[in-house]
Amino acid sequence: MTTTAQVVSVLLVENDSIFRRGLHTLLSFYSDDCYLQFQIVGEATSSEQAIKLVLEQKPALILLDVKLAFELPEDSGLKLLMDLKKLDYHGKALILSAHREDELVFRAMQLGARGYVAKDRIGSQLYDAIYTVMNDEIFLPPDIATSFFRIFHFYAGRSLQGHTKIHLTDREQEVLNWLIKGASNEEISHYLHVAIATVKAHLTSVFEKLGVTSRTQAIVKALKLGLVSTDE
Repeated sequence: MTTTAQVVSVLLVENDSIFRRGLHTLLSFYSDDCYLQFQIVGEATSSEQAIKLVLEQKPALILLDVKLAFELPEDSGLKLLMDLKKLDYHGKALILSAHREDELVFRAMQLGARGYVAKDRIGSQLYDAIYTVMNDEIFLPPDIATSFFRIFHFYAGRSLQGHTKIHLTDREQEVLNWLIKGASNEEISHYLHVAIATVKAHLTSVFEKLGVTSRTQAIVKALKLGLVSTDE
């Protein structure tokens, strides 16, 4: 049975013209090979331009650099998120940024971003990120999720440790610690000198004990239960 593709209108908000061209290429590639089809309805290099295009085009998705043009305040991407909230924008905003500072990640998500992707991970994470946010879910890869919850804990003023104790073996704890740092299965295998199949087996066990089904869920649950440290 043929599945009808979903057309997603996209606004690019990015001051780097070379990076914008790269996004054009990626989105075109995805449109040829994937379920989601992308139609770029506008490009902006400032929050002011972006708001104008949002009102005109009503894009379903905004791909946004959290720090925009040089002549604007460095947090103009955050200003745009604030303006979108005032407009009651019903689309999705996905952050694409070279910056991973804890405070920046936290503020962006707090202001309504539906996901956060580091620019050096665009090639491997962008489609999954878009697919996730367009399905009304949050996309935070493990390293970014760690940044978010690290500052969340700071603002809360206390650890969100749970009352239920979950027993992990020493090796499962090691695997979880590397997962928190954003390591892939291959990297964990290298660091711990074990086979990738062994890493996958440990992750499966960790997921079962935490009652989760994904890496990001495992990060969130482990941090909430105080099973890992967020210290650098």
